[in-house]
Amino acid sequence: MPEGHTLRRLADALTDAFAGRVVGVSSPNGRFAADAEQLDGTLLVGADSAGKHLFVELDHLGVARFVHIHLGLIGKLDIVTGADELPPPVGEVRLRLAARDARDTSYADLRGAIVVDLVGAARRDEVIARLGPDPLRPDAQPERAWARISRSSRPIGDLLLDQQVTAGVGNIYRCEVLFRHRIHPLRPGRTLRRGQWQAIWDDLVVLMAEGVRTGRIDTVRPEHTPEAMGRPPRQDRHGSEVYVYRRTGQPCLVCGKAVRSDVLAGRNLFWCGHCQRVYRSRALQ
Repeated sequence: MPEGHTLRRLADALTDAFAGRVVGVSSPNGRFAADAEQLDGTLLVGADSAGKHLFVELDHLGVARFVHIHLGLIGKLDIVTGADELPPPVGEVRLRLAARDARDTSYADLRGAIVVDLVGAARRDEVIARLGPDPLRPDAQPERAWARISRSSRPIGDLLLDQQVTAGVGNIYRCEVLFRHRIHPLRPGRTLRRGQWQAIWDDLVVLMAEGVRTGRIDTVRPEHTPEAMGRPPRQDRHGSEVYVYRRTGQPCLVCGKAVRSDVLAGRNLFWCGHCQRVYRSRALQ
């Protein structure tokens, strides 16, 4: 499933391509047809993201309406600008946005999303209010996440993936940020110190913003890059340099021990048993 930085990049790309333009809105496969008909020929104001949710704002008769999108596991939104012409849709396109004017011809095709709804501002706000703070949003309040983490006996590796605790953090960022802070993923949330949580949050803000900038999830520090270590670049479909994610059995880039993996709450988990020691309460020592 795409992580939060991907949704932010899509929101920015939609805004760049369509903001301030009158757009054609259609549903080639018919699954959004009635709502698309309402929006066809309206002004696209811009797009925003919150966690793994995308909101496309359109001005419908002077009232803000939003197309709420959640890509899920297989959803994909392709955005094309500067096209010579508007091609026919290919495949199961549920939503097409298109603009053709003196500026250029641009279009965006949405396929496979699990949520495509037309909502008003109140519903948009309701969806966002249910989410935890998003490290990519300037209005994020990390203390909201801390209030839940500090009271929970659930593992921090589970809490970080709970979108009601932290929004937009996916499996890669979860595994990598815990490694970077030497915290075992099974450590109960309530055993973290406030400063440890703040350091994790601050790191997520930086890492995810870099992901928005580059379109990649690169989490290794400068001293652990392929160039610095004299090692070959990672060969993986994600195309990123990471410490533990999907590196089961490979040597840790810091200590050389084998990276471990397991399943937590239905998701694959990766960590280094040497760098991320099992937490033991001093009260039990």
